[in-house]
Amino acid sequence: MVHIKDKVKFLLEKYPDLRDNDYRLIAFMHLKEIGEEECHEMTGMDFLKKMANQELINTESIRRVRQKIQEKFIELRGNSYKNRKIDGETTSGLIKDL
Repeated sequence: MVHIKDKVKFLLEKYPDLRDNDYRLIAFMHLKEIGEEECHEMTGMDFLKKMANQELINTESIRRVRQKIQEKFIELRGNSYKNRKIDGETTSGLIKDL
């Protein structure tokens, strides 16, 4: 049985564009979970029912796992992570100057 952590880590390694976008990561996780063929055949209502019935991995769990992985594995951080760090340092410097 593959755990959510392993799935998310694999996707972040294989698809760097998922590192900066939780919506894309979540969509990709659900696509793989449901299966491409079934996704093409299901309606939006079918998808919402699956989500409401907790048949899909919880989106917040995916986001939290991604966040923890990126804390631990620097190489899996996206550009947004790096930019936030730089912005935070700039803001901290400005506050000290006040």
